Formats: sequence, C-alpha cells, structure tokens
Amino acid sequence: MKIVIVGAGNVATVLGRLIKNNGHDILQIVSRTANNAAILAEELNCAFTDNSGVIDKSADLYLVALTDTAMGQLDDRYHLGDKLVIHTAGSVSKKVLKNITHHYGVLYPLQSLRKQNMELQQNIPLLIDANTEEGFTALKNFADTLSANVTTANDEQRLKLHIAAVLVSNFTNHLYAMAADYCSKEEVDFKLLQPLIEETALRLRHYPPSEMRTGPAIRKDIETLQKHLQRLAPYPAIYNMYLKITDSIMNS
Repeated sequence: MKIVIVGAGNVATVLGRLIKNNGHDILQIVSRTANNAAILAEELNCAFTDNSGVIDKSADLYLVALTDTAMGQLDDRYHLGDKLVIHTAGSVSKKVLKNITHHYGVLYPLQSLRKQNMELQQNIPLLIDANTEEGFTALKNFADTLSANVTTANDEQRLKLHIAAVLVSNFTNHLYAMAADYCSKEEVDFKLLQPLIEETALRLRHYPPSEMRTGPAIRKDIETLQKHLQRLAPYPAIYNMYLKITDSIMNS
C-alpha cells in the first residue's frame, strides 16, 4: 500500500520502520516540525513536509500518529475525502477523524514504542477498528502484513485496555524508577534486581498474576513489613507507596 504518515515521534517512527520493512511504499512524512519530519523521511527514504506544506493525496492509507490533543486539532488541510485515515491512539475514539474522511479507523499498537530501540519489533499486538466494512477490510489486510497478532477492538474496549496498559507498564516502570533511586542512595546495586524483574514478568506467560504473588504482604508478615517501613522512613514518597500497595495486597 501507499502510505502517508502524519507525525514523526516514537509511534510514527517505529510503525514507519515496520511498514517499510514489510514492503509498503511510504510516500511522505507530515509533522508540525519540519526538522523532525526530515529526520524520519531520510530514514524511510520518502518525502516530507511540515503542517504548512501540501499533503500527498495519492496514498491508499493515512496513518495519524499524533498526541491525543494534537489529533483533535486537525483542520481542513487534512480533509481527505474518501481516503482511509487511521489513528494510533488507545484512548481516543475513531470518530475524532469523522470530519476528515468518510472512511476512518484505528490501528492501536498495544506496546511501549520508542524510536531509540533499534531492534525491529515483530508481532506487536495491533487493535483495529473502522467505521465502514470497506475500511475495515482494507485496514485488516494492512495490519496482517505488520503483525501476526491483530485483534478487533472498539473504542470502549481499547480504552479499557489502555487503562490496563498504564497499570502494567507506566505504573510498574515508575516503581522500578523509585527502587533504582532508593538503591542509588543506599549504595546497593539495582542491577542485581534485573533477574527478579525478568523472572516475574516471564511467569505471567504461564500463570495468572493472582497465583504469582509472593512477599511479606501476601504472607501478612508484620515483623518484616515493620522492618521495611522503619528503613523507608527517610523516603516519604516510597514509604507512602509501600503502605498503599501493602494495604491493597493484604486486603485483596
């Protein structure tokens, strides 16, 4: 397919690499910042423009990979008639594109994407939806070339999964950051926790999370919990987080 990508950030970059690697023809990168568009266009060997330029109207599919706020600010320059236009957001309705085209939808990659990751990610879970049968068929055929893990999900389902994704990824990573900061200040090596982090995640391939809970909170080991809290007293943010999560575990 002939593709135009609107955006030049993490999602646009990673999906752009995936699209190009799977044999599609990327015609143009459109970005608010010309320099960002130029950098991605050079990598993907295509044309580029900023928001003041002319959008190539010859593509089969327009992939809008913008922030949630920016997506709601698309103006008449992006009116594309009957072209298939899809966005990549988890928490935004497909209807945000209804004034731009008659055929619109969503291709949401349920994965944390960063353009600094030079390894091409394969079989990213892709959640798709479209407002017309014709658009859905074209989108499904396109998505199937990018991943073997394509699922249909409407606006409400995607929003629910987006919430869950924040819990398992963003919140978990915040805890990693807090633990790394604690280890640094207490002069112990955070890297020693890496095998534990990986093993905990890998177990979820075979068992539900509820069966994998360990530690003093699930055992209601009050003596150990008190010992931990005493040591965490100089770190109020971690102390409060420890209390809240411990209470949640003990009362689950």
